Amino acid sequence: MPKFAYKGKSATGGTADGFVVAADINAAKSLLRTQKVTVSEIAEKGDNPLDKFKTLFEPKVTSKDLVLFSRQLSTLVGAGVPLVQGLTILGEQIENPTFKKVVVGLRMDIEAGMGIADTMKKYPNAFDNLYVSMIRAGELGGILDTILDRLSGYLEASEELKGKVKSAMMYPIVVLTIAISITWFLLIFIIPKFKEMFSSFGKELPAPTQMLLDLSEFLQVYWYIYIPLPVIFFIGMKQAMKKRPVARKVDELLLKLPVFGVILKKTSVAKFTRTFSTLIKAGVPILQALDTVSQTAGNIVVEEAVLTAKSAIREGERIAKPLAACGVFPTMVVSMISIGEETGNLDAMLSKIADFYESEVDAAVEGLTSMIEPLVIVFMGLVIGTIVVAMFLPMFSMSEGVG
Repeated sequence: MPKFAYKGKSATGGTADGFVVAADINAAKSLLRTQKVTVSEIAEKGDNPLDKFKTLFEPKVTSKDLVLFSRQLSTLVGAGVPLVQGLTILGEQIENPTFKKVVVGLRMDIEAGMGIADTMKKYPNAFDNLYVSMIRAGELGGILDTILDRLSGYLEASEELKGKVKSAMMYPIVVLTIAISITWFLLIFIIPKFKEMFSSFGKELPAPTQMLLDLSEFLQVYWYIYIPLPVIFFIGMKQAMKKRPVARKVDELLLKLPVFGVILKKTSVAKFTRTFSTLIKAGVPILQALDTVSQTAGNIVVEEAVLTAKSAIREGERIAKPLAACGVFPTMVVSMISIGEETGNLDAMLSKIADFYESEVDAAVEGLTSMIEPLVIVFMGLVIGTIVVAMFLPMFSMSEGVG
């Protein structure tokens, strides 16, 4: 159906603008009237490529925006403020222009009679499947304020865990980039000066020195080949990762890495148990919860394991047995889930597992950071030391000849 851009005034007297999807312009006007919008301008909006280009520069809806929105809306709903009025108040306070449009759209759709979960589903860039599933459970159970509060707590914990993993990955990448940059600088700008001096010796250079000079000359002459290589590699990997078999193979290899693989696996377990616990505590049915958890796993291997477990549970099995058969989750996790099922406290047990593995990720990140520092120093020492020795070898051989 076509999309119509409109401008006008809302029921509260404020400015209203945005887009509405309808069969024709009359249907669009009728829909806006039900949303209590007085239309001043309305026109059909075609698929303009420039509009898609503009969206690249619009600010994204961040986890911080969602946490603040969830906490504030939870407080307003808990205090008895009607949902539409609460969204109006929040829409005036939000600074992120992209999220402001989303909240205004939510308010208008709810005024038109839509449920809040169905409305949020229209904005996947702001509200993911997990968020929508929990809101739907809160809406049906009449505990929307409680669910919003739990959501904000979950988002804060999830963002903190993500930040720790990013810091663990970022440190070695930055240091390695600096080491490569220093080596590149030496090969491009310093080694050529030695080459001029060595040419006056009139004798054959040692093999390490000659190899280093050849590498320096290659980097100077064929700069147009190796400079774009990182960009080409990045774009190529991004396109390849869109194909599920390639993405699965990469995720599988990441989990098998010596040090980083352990951190990623513990992070996946922590995320799985935290998300699963939050959904069950919110009253989401187990099969639906597993479906949502698989979509937010962040790793295809874990996603497939969860979906396999979901299929087995649908056939009547308990949760622990199919999870153990997948071979992705540690024995301790499966055992604790089994105990949680037996005692009827699955959400509490999952929460305890998440707490344990999040602390394990903390310890692993600290250990990795302390281990990387001396390794990087040794690596840089070896690289620079090799360059220095290779450059001084001709001088040693010349001094021996003079002696």
